[in-house]
Amino acid sequence: MQQKTNTPFLVDLDILNTHNEKGCEACNRKFSLGDTVVMACGSWPDDCMKLIHEHEAVFDENTRAWYERTYYQSLAQS
Repeated sequence: MQQKTNTPFLVDLDILNTHNEKGCEACNRKFSLGDTVVMACGSWPDDCMKLIHEHEAVFDENTRAWYERTYYQSLAQS
């Protein structure tokens, strides 16, 4: 699922069972069935792409990638 796409995913049972132990890396809330989520880059030390809620992400047309909102803002300020 680590692909660059501007299309969000709907949380289904597979995503829920696979990713809900930690929940959303951006807001720390659990996922619910039907939530829209994206694979996004952020400031996480172990991996670039994490599954987060779509409303916590920004899609950058130049890189064609999703970024965690606060991480993206920090990049823009640098």
